[in-house]
Amino acid sequence: MSISAALLPEFDYEMATTRKTLERLPEDKMDFKPHERSMTLGHLASHIAEMPAWGVAGLKMDSLDMSNYKPWKGASREEILAVFDKNVSEAREAIAGADDATFMSNWSLTMGGQTLMTMPKVAVVRSFVMNHVIHHRGQYSVYLRMTGVPVPSIYGPSADEGQMGASA
Repeated sequence: MSISAALLPEFDYEMATTRKTLERLPEDKMDFKPHERSMTLGHLASHIAEMPAWGVAGLKMDSLDMSNYKPWKGASREEILAVFDKNVSEAREAIAGADDATFMSNWSLTMGGQTLMTMPKVAVVRSFVMNHVIHHRGQYSVYLRMTGVPVPSIYGPSADEGQMGASA
């Protein structure tokens, strides 16, 4: 089995599950944040929507210079979902089109000419795309709970969808 064939089912599941959570973004609470050092809900949702694009950068480029990176911030649920859908589609296409040699070649993250890290491109897809999305989706689901928005099922039943006890 190729690396792309092994990654795609998990990628598809995680991105579909992530989209379910983003669909619940309460537009009237975009500025909510649970702590002064936390991102706002709108910024966090925008960050999640932006992250799948790293799959394209990680597979089609050999390095990425973060010197001029400016986080994107969506203005509405609709805009955030549109960017997420576009980025997921493009990342999926890049994953599906990459051969094993591409996945095993190195990619570097740089800043102003300094290499911050180098790893195989398969690790970029796993860590910078999928694991990173999963991590922030977990934060985001807590924000949903804190703002009174029902949390959808992610890896199993959700207490908010009446599928299990309130301790979940």
